[in-house]
Amino acid sequence: MTGVWRWRRNPLRRRTDRIEAWAALTTALLIVLAAPLAGWFTGRAAHGALLETVRLQHQQRHLVRVTVDRLVSGAPLDPDPETSSQRDAHLRVIARWTAVDGGPHIGQIAAPHPVEPGDGFRIWTDGRGRVMPRPMDVSTAGTHAVLAGLGTTAAAGGLIEAARRLLVGQLMARRFRRWDEEWERAGQTWGRADAGS
Repeated sequence: MTGVWRWRRNPLRRRTDRIEAWAALTTALLIVLAAPLAGWFTGRAAHGALLETVRLQHQQRHLVRVTVDRLVSGAPLDPDPETSSQRDAHLRVIARWTAVDGGPHIGQIAAPHPVEPGDGFRIWTDGRGRVMPRPMDVSTAGTHAVLAGLGTTAAAGGLIEAARRLLVGQLMARRFRRWDEEWERAGQTWGRADAGS
């Protein structure tokens, strides 16, 4: 606001100065008001879509108990302890389970902890008994929605500021062109004894 007020009655002001001051004020208002509003709407839409995903995944995925038949390997998948991750340290086992539809299944899966043949643990499957990842929970959906809203707010603010900088760059190029024209005119009489200066 001070930039707009400063150029209000200044005799040295140029039209480009006023445009630049108004662009700065408009940009500040858009970043403070419009960017967060865009982020809020995006976060709200993402939250609704993610809650629907949570609902569907909880309907379609079921916890079933598996029984270990045998171990596939007694060592981690990656034998190098420097590069093996926590997930690699889990044992691969051949296990049996019954799907929600009643069909028997057998397959190689990762055990969540060291197990022996005959031990059991639970896994997530779909209705036909295929192993699935754990369904998303409501708090994870909320976190993703907040991140989507914050990302949209930052992106909108960045785009608004980029537009302002582009405008200011154009205004500066116009000023330099005008200065060059003025110097060309002044240069014709510059330094001459009869130029009156």
